[in-house]
Amino acid sequence: AVRPVESGGGSVQSGGSLRVACIAPGFFSGTCGMNWHRQPAGAQREWVSRLTREGAMEYSDSVAGRFAISVDKAKDTVYLQMDNLKPEDTAMYSCQTWGPSWCRGWGQGTQVTVSS
Repeated sequence: AVRPVESGGGSVQSGGSLRVACIAPGFFSGTCGMNWHRQPAGAQREWVSRLTREGAMEYSDSVAGRFAISVDKAKDTVYLQMDNLKPEDTAMYSCQTWGPSWCRGWGQGTQVTVSS
């Protein structure tokens, strides 16, 4: 089974950048997709971006133009580059893998905090 693990969160000032990573051995089989979600403290989880099985990348309106997915297949890693961060981007960021049952998994999350 794919067991994603996130890393790379941290604290940054408004306008800064961070890159979070999702390490998911077995993900790049061509049958799995990945979502990035975020959940601010005390609020509902929000979908952020998607990497489809075909390699297409999709973004929510709130992050489009500021966030970008990239991959490093040799490291079994999907990155979410976050630029021009805003305080409202503060949240726990999690990756979720989807597809056939063996593809499905959730990471534990990594905290991103943006101060004004």
